[in-house]
Amino acid sequence: MGGELASQHLPFARAGREAAVLTGMLRLEPTHSANTSFLFFLSTRGRGRYTARMSHSDSQPRLRGAVVGTGHLGRHHTRILNQHPEIDFLGAWDADPERLRSICSEYGAPALSSLDAVREADLVVVATPTVAHHEVASKLLEAGCHVMVEKPITQTMQEAEDLISLAEANSKILAVGHVEFYNPAVQASLREAGSVRYMESQRLSPFTARSVDVDVILDLMIHDLQITLAVAGEEPSDIRAVGVNVLTDKVDLCHAWVEFPSGLVANLTASRVSAERIRKLRLFATDSYYSIDYAEQSVQSARLQRAPEGPRIQPHVIEVEKEEPLLAELNAFIRACRGEETPLVDGRTGAAALAAAIAVRESVESR
Repeated sequence: MGGELASQHLPFARAGREAAVLTGMLRLEPTHSANTSFLFFLSTRGRGRYTARMSHSDSQPRLRGAVVGTGHLGRHHTRILNQHPEIDFLGAWDADPERLRSICSEYGAPALSSLDAVREADLVVVATPTVAHHEVASKLLEAGCHVMVEKPITQTMQEAEDLISLAEANSKILAVGHVEFYNPAVQASLREAGSVRYMESQRLSPFTARSVDVDVILDLMIHDLQITLAVAGEEPSDIRAVGVNVLTDKVDLCHAWVEFPSGLVANLTASRVSAERIRKLRLFATDSYYSIDYAEQSVQSARLQRAPEGPRIQPHVIEVEKEEPLLAELNAFIRACRGEETPLVDGRTGAAALAAAIAVRESVESR
């Protein structure tokens, strides 16, 4: 692939403000230990191991929660928070009153009358279209709410910077909804993988009218970019990509090649015009291999065993305790809001994923 694509060399200074923000977000001694980089990307707020269970301690005060936006993901945030034992769910709000009534009726959740009513919550999930992330999240952070905004964090790096600054100024948690990071198969593999040298992902979906306000890079590939950065623990040195418009006026199919200074290479494919739905991630580490099926929450693994009679490849069993990744993500957010140690995709990590996605898009556009 190397000869086909126009190389987009980074440092990210070439991308102006987008690049400048990424520089400094990924400060880590060069390493490809998945364990080390995994811990780095949990953010400075927490590095503890999490277990995602809806357990409630009577000694912990219940937090007031709310959801803004009841579309594809917002409806599931509403479902989970409405029944969460650690949350007093104030309700959901959506600019579309009919959709709001339908979702709240389906889950027996309160429907809030305005965005102002949402400000009474301690923590809020913002699941609006991306174009509204900055405006809505800004108002809520200024009102003193902890906020988790669905990915991508914002449309631009300037907007992402604004949210990070607001959260810091108001001493509030800003999290970003990169739900695939919380898939138990991903977490199990990251805990075990040693020095990852090569990784590849396939994220393919049939076309739907959902999320056509953004291209496939921000819609789908950004999941794998965030996980790639978590594995790498450093900023990319080279990004090359090709992409095409198929059914929309934005990129619907994209293939990216991402290299890092310490040698890790990531080969990422995302499509929203596929005949079938595929969610796969493969990690090739020193003496070990991991094949992750996101949908099945399963891992197939093998290890190279060195013996006097010669090396042998042996199957390696990785136990995965299945659970809903969105619940794990929300539990991590709730713990962070309580000041507890927890893995969290925070605002800076979400902004780093956005910066990488913008670099992929720029590489596509440069061809």
